[in-house]
Amino acid sequence: MGDISQQPRVLEGKLAIVTGGVRGIGAAISRNLASKGCSIVLNYKTPVSHSLAAALVSELESEYNVRSLGVMEDITEEKGCAALVDTVRKRFAGPKNGRFQIDIIINNAAIAILAPLGSIKVDDFYRVQTTNMLGPILLMQACLPYLPHDRSGRVVNISSIGSSVGEPLQTIYAASKGGLEAMTRVWARELAERATVNVINPGPVMTDMYLRQPIDVKKSLALWNPVTPLSKVNEHDSADVQDMGRELGGRAAYDWEVAGVVGMLCTPDARWTTGSVISANGGLRFSY
Repeated sequence: MGDISQQPRVLEGKLAIVTGGVRGIGAAISRNLASKGCSIVLNYKTPVSHSLAAALVSELESEYNVRSLGVMEDITEEKGCAALVDTVRKRFAGPKNGRFQIDIIINNAAIAILAPLGSIKVDDFYRVQTTNMLGPILLMQACLPYLPHDRSGRVVNISSIGSSVGEPLQTIYAASKGGLEAMTRVWARELAERATVNVINPGPVMTDMYLRQPIDVKKSLALWNPVTPLSKVNEHDSADVQDMGRELGGRAAYDWEVAGVVGMLCTPDARWTTGSVISANGGLRFSY
């Protein structure tokens, strides 16, 4: 068999762009892909994330021996996407032949603005749709010339159970995620000879976005716990997960559990799956 530790990792030599890649689910996805040998580009939007990006770049390079780069650009603008791709190309293009390929794209960056019908603001609608839908469109268009031509590419979009279960207050957020799922199916057909395109739909995840939600929102989501097979709290869970799980009758996911589903979809083993919404929510919403 030989020394397994010396065998190439499954994503060795690949390059991934992860939007919103420096915190929460995005950071967990970046770690998962790096552990498989993938070089990682961490995209973020504002200077507030400079220190997080620098720390994660250092972690990925030292822990997983991969190349990593943090790039601050606004992907909701065409010029931001063009600048992002140009920066990545200059850093990762082959030094001798100039060859440059983007193997994996993770459209993770998103915002959530919750409001009941009757108090939805027009500006909030455009903010959510611009980040959650237009951003992925513009980034995909900027990356299109550099995707593989042998079906080896991987695109994974990050949606939410909100697009399918009808949670209160989520009119504009759920609409944006439903749109992302629809685009996934279109891109799966358009890019069939270049990349698989799938989408995952997490439920509650122990990230800043979830933890800062009001308790009423958490309790509304917790109504699904009795029919979510994997939500039961057990002794192996962390103390904070156990505490919240006892209060809400079931636990939220760890970010690395969601990242693991993304990682699977990015491997060569996933070459026969495209255009699909893949469950990453413990069974709250089964794959369909």
